[in-house]
Amino acid sequence: MARSSYDTDLDKNPANYQPLTPLTFLERAADVYPDRVAIVHGALRRTYREFHARARRLASALEALGVGEGDTVAVMLGNTPAMLECHYGVPMTGAVLNTLNTRLDPAILAFSLDHGEAKVVIADREFSRVMAQALAAAKVKPVVVDYDDPEYAGPGERIGSMEYEALLASGTEDHVRRFPRDEWDAIALNYTSGTTGNPKGVVYHHRGAALLATGNIVTCGMGKHPVYLWTLPMFHCNGWCFPWSISAVAGTHVCLRQVRARAIFDAIADHGVTHLCGAPIIMSTLLNAPEAEKRMLPRVVEFFTAAAPPPEAVLAEMKAAGFNVTHLYGLTETYGPSVVNDWNADWDALDSAGQAAKKARQGVRYLALDGLDVLDPATMRPVPADGETLGEVMMRGNVVMKGYLKNPGATREAFAGGWFHSGDLGVKHPDGYIQLKDRSKDIIISGGENISSIEVEDALFKHPAVQAAAVVAKPDEKWGETPCAFVELKPGHAATADELAAWCRQHLAGFKCPRHFVFAELPKTSTGKIQKFRLREMALAV
Repeated sequence: MARSSYDTDLDKNPANYQPLTPLTFLERAADVYPDRVAIVHGALRRTYREFHARARRLASALEALGVGEGDTVAVMLGNTPAMLECHYGVPMTGAVLNTLNTRLDPAILAFSLDHGEAKVVIADREFSRVMAQALAAAKVKPVVVDYDDPEYAGPGERIGSMEYEALLASGTEDHVRRFPRDEWDAIALNYTSGTTGNPKGVVYHHRGAALLATGNIVTCGMGKHPVYLWTLPMFHCNGWCFPWSISAVAGTHVCLRQVRARAIFDAIADHGVTHLCGAPIIMSTLLNAPEAEKRMLPRVVEFFTAAAPPPEAVLAEMKAAGFNVTHLYGLTETYGPSVVNDWNADWDALDSAGQAAKKARQGVRYLALDGLDVLDPATMRPVPADGETLGEVMMRGNVVMKGYLKNPGATREAFAGGWFHSGDLGVKHPDGYIQLKDRSKDIIISGGENISSIEVEDALFKHPAVQAAAVVAKPDEKWGETPCAFVELKPGHAATADELAAWCRQHLAGFKCPRHFVFAELPKTSTGKIQKFRLREMALAV
């Protein structure tokens, strides 16, 4: 096929094409706003000039250790300045950043180190015990670097051959970035939760990281110089790419080691925080804090949450407390959230129940996501936009992962038919907004009828005494499965199983009502998501 005249002698060259990468965001911020505060951590204040210089020192020092293109640098760090520096310094060498979940057990950590072939490990002293066990069990023998955060005074021994500041001192800030050579090059490796079998290694590329990072800015309505509070773990989907987003708008990262109500309120009031992200558990932490720990907010704070949509009562309480909540949706495989419940001004006229119904929807695609739809996985055709027909939520575009590391079978399965299969079941409303109904594995089939666990949970959430609820299938000889509800009550509130059963009968069809109620603290992942696989195990004993 002949080339178009628009292609003849009009080729890519260094003057008109450079690979997309979020690494340029820090370079520009340091050039344009060198003296602006980039990082706040306790008493520490670090400018963009210093931030960029330290990232280059890190890159230089890692290269001296033999780290290069395609190598893996694993980090076991909290929300600290070192974690931010690693998001730039590691990929500056052409290496891939693997942010380890700080709450995982040694066996899973050892698997991740081996599977990713970690060449260097940087570990916070707080996590030295579990990392020492993981390293002892791992086959790889990486260089281990200790990070001794001055804001941490708890237990923990040094396990490495050098300390982080000494590593940086061995490097030079004259390091010149040569990577990525191609925007398809890997920038990060994130492991899925691994609730069944070994976790899968999700590979991000520079192009996707840059696009999702800028997509965050558009989605969150960020102007210049936002002040972002780190309540979301940076190890989770690279902090939803916000370590790169904030540099693009020369904002301030306010680091937070421990997510506690007093620390959050103090940070917001003292530093003028404008944005934060987190799971619903963060909202519970804020709303249930003792009055003595709360502070008046200097302005409305934008709060972005994923996972289950917040109940109507929680949204009302958050608004009264000074937070504007926006619901996001995504997966590790889509660099974190890639879907947003974009609010339509026409909905302001709805009553609170009507607004809550709109807020419960996952929404529409990010600007950076090319395609979002609800498809029949058998035919790969879109389901009717009637708000009722169930299908699988699927995505495609530049902010979908590169694939699963060393797992071609799982990659092919995930991308079957030219779409990424999320595994989430949902519907599409007439206006194009999608709404999740369940994970495919979480649908309860009782007597041949499908029961959405989310629908039952929503009914329970409306009870004034319920703080959290999760519903799973319990095997039943007659019906096959019946709903079993696990409930956390609000402090100072009481409710019985009979009372909640009666409440459910008022709000649900009879066959959807739970037959069993268990009052207990819900097991959660490190990012605040409820671990339903554990609840299914617990339901067997009920």
